[in-house]
Amino acid sequence: MNDLPDTARPALPQGLRLQWEPAQEAHVLLYPEGMVKLNGSAGAILSRCDGKATVSEIVADLERAYGAVGLAGDVRAFLAMALEKRWVELRP
Repeated sequence: MNDLPDTARPALPQGLRLQWEPAQEAHVLLYPEGMVKLNGSAGAILSRCDGKATVSEIVADLERAYGAVGLAGDVRAFLAMALEKRWVELRP
């Protein structure tokens, strides 16, 4: 599902929580059945999925934060995977 519209607003679904885990030195995604340890990129993307920011705003924010360009493809690919795994949902 790499055809996410630029205006889509990804958010964590109810029941999932993203938090920094100092012991693991990583963001983790907590859900009722367990947790997923995220790499730095995944944590950076999911931390911006608040249901208010659009996909294009998330990409722009990440590019500013990391002084990079051309991140849209990678961000979209991750969000497509996260949607499939039900780590995020799209809000109107």
